Amino acid sequence: MPSKETILVVDDEIGPRESLRVILKPLYEVHTAVAGEEALRFIYDNYVDLVLLDLNMPGRSGFGVLRAIKDFRPDIEVIVITGYGSLENAKEAIRLGAEDFIPKPFNVADITAIVAKSLERRRDNLNVKHLTEQIKTLRSPAHKN
Repeated sequence: MPSKETILVVDDEIGPRESLRVILKPLYEVHTAVAGEEALRFIYDNYVDLVLLDLNMPGRSGFGVLRAIKDFRPDIEVIVITGYGSLENAKEAIRLGAEDFIPKPFNVADITAIVAKSLERRRDNLNVKHLTEQIKTLRSPAHKN
């Protein structure tokens, strides 16, 4: 696991993709992907804490990528950032496991705050999971003597 939390920005448009990379690079390890399949290959081969995901991309849609991420590693936080922000898209993204839904154009202060909060939630969830596993181990019959 890297010392900085790792973020993957997935967007086929260079402007938003590079803007997010530049904004987040001072605080996090940031990688980029221009399409869904490229993003999934990266996630399958690397440790990722959070994905910033566009919905409308060539090839596999953002919804398909979101489904695949959550099937592979449900603990990865996913924030959808899209120029196609409708109530229906927001509901579907949240139903599939996205933690937030942000319309483009985005505000830098909002993005940094939402990313920080999502990563904090992820750390908290992983800590709870770890503590729960420790409690189960302590309560197991093999541990009691």
